[in-house]
Amino acid sequence: MTRPELGGLYAITPEMIDTSGLVTMTQQALTGGARLVQYRNKTAGTALRLEQAYSLAHLCRKFGVPFIVNDYLDLAVEVGADGVHVGRDDASVAEARRRLGKGKIIGVSCYNRLELAVEAERDGADYVAFGAFFDSPTKPGAAAAPMDLLDHARRKLHVAVVAIGGITSDNAGELISRGANAVAVSSALFATGYIRSAAENFSRLFQPNPTADCLFPDHSSV
Repeated sequence: MTRPELGGLYAITPEMIDTSGLVTMTQQALTGGARLVQYRNKTAGTALRLEQAYSLAHLCRKFGVPFIVNDYLDLAVEVGADGVHVGRDDASVAEARRRLGKGKIIGVSCYNRLELAVEAERDGADYVAFGAFFDSPTKPGAAAAPMDLLDHARRKLHVAVVAIGGITSDNAGELISRGANAVAVSSALFATGYIRSAAENFSRLFQPNPTADCLFPDHSSV
């Protein structure tokens, strides 16, 4: 697929055994406007991860939305994913680029450290992720990232910036106004009974001129 502009709602899939249910939930998020999907499952066995990754990759291709695999570079290669997201204990950017090729997306977790993001950009990453900005039920105990880190990143970096960690529709606006190109969301999207509506509400926050009846306030002056 043609490399898209990286931004908007970045849906991080929940860990679950039911592949059919996972696909249905992800489809709702895509229908609601998710612009990237990351498959993240640390507890599944190899066979289940492969099954789910293939299914989600196929779904994302139907929507024309990039499908990113968290951590598992071999899995990303095998299912033909559009990219991979790596952390401090995963493959390097150079290794990911060598295995995936020039046209794929590589994202890097930089936690609360701008110097890691500068290094990742220099190594060829397509986006960097900072967080956790808020308490996260997905990753409890994650290192806290200060809000002004986004201000510094906006001035220093040229790659897309993703904010992650405890993000909800109530606090996403400030992250976007401070320079986050995308917000990565899991619980506030998939742990609701209204995934499509939740995705639509997150997506509205990225519109240049949100309508006055938007469910969430404008945080641009915060």
